[in-house]
Amino acid sequence: MRELIDELAAMLSSPDPVVRDDQAYTATAQWVREGRLDGQLIALGEAAVARFDHPEVQARTFAPLVLRCVLTRRQETPGAVDQATVQRWYAAFARWYPAEPDTRGWDDRLGWLHAVAHGADATAAFARALPGHRADILDLCARRIAAADAEQRYLQLEDARLARAITGILLEPGLTEAEATGWLDVPAKALEGGGPGPVPAWAFNIFATLQALHVQLTRGLVDGGVPPHAEAVADRALELLRLPCPWLA
Repeated sequence: MRELIDELAAMLSSPDPVVRDDQAYTATAQWVREGRLDGQLIALGEAAVARFDHPEVQARTFAPLVLRCVLTRRQETPGAVDQATVQRWYAAFARWYPAEPDTRGWDDRLGWLHAVAHGADATAAFARALPGHRADILDLCARRIAAADAEQRYLQLEDARLARAITGILLEPGLTEAEATGWLDVPAKALEGGGPGPVPAWAFNIFATLQALHVQLTRGLVDGGVPPHAEAVADRALELLRLPCPWLA
């Protein structure tokens, strides 16, 4: 079985999108969901975390998808992955996610990369696995949105995926209103002092994500509804959206 994990890890790092996405990730997700890899969940997670330091972008950006699969299966198989291991995985993920320099959604040669969207999926899984870290995870999402060195605009619905993850985290129980809104201090601070002129990629990403978030907070999610503090979060997001769009009521 260890040979299978090693082979999947190699395929999940492949620059060939057919090998990486259509074959390796599709098989991994299905086998984990079906319980066929229950005895190897820690090994799968460890291999994924190791890829956060991989020199090739596609290897890094598919790692959080595997962690999401493992953490989701862990909910259904108590004891399969201990809490200390999840904490360690989260620490590695939290170092990588806001710092990943290549945030392209798609590359004509490599296929889907989706660092932002795949990472967003993982944040939602970590929020379920680590209830005490939910406010910190919201802050992590904020630091990804507001990364000042971002060179790429969100073009492949990364903003919607990130907004969906944030809305899902806000649906988790136990957050106070201050915790539900406090993460918005990060983009607010990043936008301080802005003025006329071209909108840099990082600012565009903030505004695009907040627009998507406002819609989702207003409409709710199919699988969860409207978060408890949706109105307060939406109002705070709207304050920031009025910076480029002062005509908003």
